[in-house]
Amino acid sequence: MEINIMQLISASRSGDLEALQTLIAQGADLNAKDEKGYTPLIIACYNNQIASAELLLNAGANVNASDFGGNTALMGVCFKGYPNIAKLLLEHGADPDLQQGNGGTALMFAAMFGRNDLLKILLEHGADKTILDSRGMSVFDLAAQQGNEEAIGILEAA
Repeated sequence: MEINIMQLISASRSGDLEALQTLIAQGADLNAKDEKGYTPLIIACYNNQIASAELLLNAGANVNASDFGGNTALMGVCFKGYPNIAKLLLEHGADPDLQQGNGGTALMFAAMFGRNDLLKILLEHGADKTILDSRGMSVFDLAAQQGNEEAIGILEAA
């Protein structure tokens, strides 16, 4: 039986653990991508479904998979503001220094969107604050551009 990626995406988005377990047991490709390049893990994380994310990770989903724009699940949760999922991803080996299409990192997303709790988590897990995006801007530049003084203080202290 061919498992449709949309079944996986739907179960991941809604947090339907029973459906996910069934699909995993049937041999679903946990790293399959939909038309935007989203994997089930990316969708679970973007939708704040920590139990689904944990199930997918424990079943072998690629923690560093990216969508067609180069965005990873970790970048998404730093944009959305989900610290518990960020910790889960980092504990499963998520690379905080991967860069998406414009050179942005999870740390940059956290700084730009005022997710200072996530900034601290990423720094505790070794995120590199010296990386520059495709415009040559650092995380310090992006935090300053957004008026995020607290982030600048956190970055300077790290």
